[in-house]
Amino acid sequence: MCGFAGIFDLARSTPYESLMDSVTAMADRLRHRGPSDSGAFADAEKGIALGFRRLSIIDLSPQGHQPMTDPTSRYTICFNGEIYNAQRLLKDLQQDWPQMPPLCGHSDTEILLRAIAHYGLAPALQKSIGMFAIALWDKHEQKLHLARDRMGEKPLYYGWQNNTFLFGSELKALRAHPNFNPSIDRDALASFLRYGYVRAPRSIYQGIYKLPPATTLTLSNSYGNQLPTPKKYWSPKEIAAHQSIISDADAVATLDHLIRDAVSMQMVADVPLGAFLSGGVDSSTIVALMQAQSNRPIKTFTIGFNEKSHNEALYAAAVARHLQTEHTELYVTPDAAMAVIPRLPHLYDEPFADSSQIPTFLVSQLAAQHVTVSLSGDGGDELFAGYEWYRTTQNIWNKIGPIPAPLKKATAAALSSLSPARWDQLLSAVPGKLKGRATGDRLHKLAHVIHSASSPESIYENLIAKWNGDETLVLGTTGCHPALPPQHDLSTASNPIERLTHLDLLTYLPDNILCKVDRASMGVSLESRAPLLDHRIVEFALRTPLSQKIRENKTKWLLQQVLHKYVPQNLIDRPKMGFCVPIDTWLRTGLKDWASDLLNPKRLENEGFLASPPIQKKWTEHQSATRNWQHHLWHVLMFQSWLASQ
Repeated sequence: MCGFAGIFDLARSTPYESLMDSVTAMADRLRHRGPSDSGAFADAEKGIALGFRRLSIIDLSPQGHQPMTDPTSRYTICFNGEIYNAQRLLKDLQQDWPQMPPLCGHSDTEILLRAIAHYGLAPALQKSIGMFAIALWDKHEQKLHLARDRMGEKPLYYGWQNNTFLFGSELKALRAHPNFNPSIDRDALASFLRYGYVRAPRSIYQGIYKLPPATTLTLSNSYGNQLPTPKKYWSPKEIAAHQSIISDADAVATLDHLIRDAVSMQMVADVPLGAFLSGGVDSSTIVALMQAQSNRPIKTFTIGFNEKSHNEALYAAAVARHLQTEHTELYVTPDAAMAVIPRLPHLYDEPFADSSQIPTFLVSQLAAQHVTVSLSGDGGDELFAGYEWYRTTQNIWNKIGPIPAPLKKATAAALSSLSPARWDQLLSAVPGKLKGRATGDRLHKLAHVIHSASSPESIYENLIAKWNGDETLVLGTTGCHPALPPQHDLSTASNPIERLTHLDLLTYLPDNILCKVDRASMGVSLESRAPLLDHRIVEFALRTPLSQKIRENKTKWLLQQVLHKYVPQNLIDRPKMGFCVPIDTWLRTGLKDWASDLLNPKRLENEGFLASPPIQKKWTEHQSATRNWQHHLWHVLMFQSWLASQ
């Protein structure tokens, strides 16, 4: 695992020494991603410079040094990631290219570079199984190519700054360039406050973008200062359109084989390797198939909390005992967890508000004390319909989808006509499920959902959103824009759940889950790998009918059938807990002074980004314990904390 940065000066006006100094400074900001080695390349005549930081995983020798140039001197590459089928790709190359010059080492970077030289960039990527971000300079055609893996496991930012094209693995690398002049994108900020992360292709900065997963971008002098449109080389929508029907037994056997093969390839490393284990379905499946293919105990890691409602360590320990792994757990105190918070702005570079970022960093830090590579179960929920909100959305859509729009708006208006407090007061005497504090808040949320319920996606977007419809929160913008992917990328499946899992594959998975894991793990120089995101498993899941994902009121049915071959059902069969921390309590105790300072009305006014009144209202209600606004407040606090670090 590594990090890279680069410069493309189309005016070709920067001297060689300045190019090298700038790109080296940019790459050095990524030292945490690659403490093992560094390198730089520049061609002032062409205006190109590449800088690299290396975390050595495969081929620890100097032969894996980057930037790497092919024997013809045509291509120079910076490659962040892993090509898991590199040896299989090499065999194909040796068959298809008998005169291929001998390799200098055995790194996957060198094999990929040869594949690009022989097949071309897009065909080489299509033949590759892995996670990656790539910068490729083609000296003959004087073109810069950027590429990102199919699922978006590895990050890549780019954009123009003062007539210079900058790119890199993290925003901190771009900020190190002398021409970088950051300006906050207020629409991106509105989107962040809505979802808790900035959705691609935007970043928090105007004019700086995230390259979408499964795309390439090519830049040359002919584009001037315009940005070309990223080009897809793989489409989940096209794959999902061809559903395959096979028996349950065949589906279980096929998935077992695919995961086993993916795990086997991802266990290849020239450094110590282990796995994150929460005791849930996804991570337990990965660990089970790792242990099944290992002749010694796999190293597994988990974080525990003394708060019972947030602690999965007991379940992880039970699975570890059954599989006989070499298990390490660490129980974290609230003070130790809260001590991570000041590091978050530097780790994530832009506002990021998934509070599981804290335990994710802690478990990465724990694993990094013992291994250099750790496998995870990320992707299982999105691929096999594991989130409860999918079924909640489907139920709402089935009930209100057919209702005419005027009636929806009238119903929403009626629900909004009373304040949340008044609803709570009226319903307090009503027995049953409607009784309880914050029911009024939920009714107001439902009103907003109903008002704009034009599709399952619109319902889902409003269900998961915070600061719903508050157009005055971000000053200088028209509101919290949904920022859905382009219509041509969205699924056309008739079943709402299939459409929502597809939407999450395009948004929540790459921009939240994978971003969280990449920054947390790379922040401690640990490589995290996700076998379930092997694109062969993704394609299998996309083609699998929903009846094999949700059955008998259980989500991830098919994945669980694979797991039950290795781990007894009673060790796994429990409600989904999630990887969370008690932010609600912390904001009233240990984090109260920190948060109060960041939310100070005078401070907000001077900064000029956020309107204070709606924030102060939620802060006051949260402190009085009459409401739980932890998510809304955490979103604001993560922006404020990030802004203070700039």
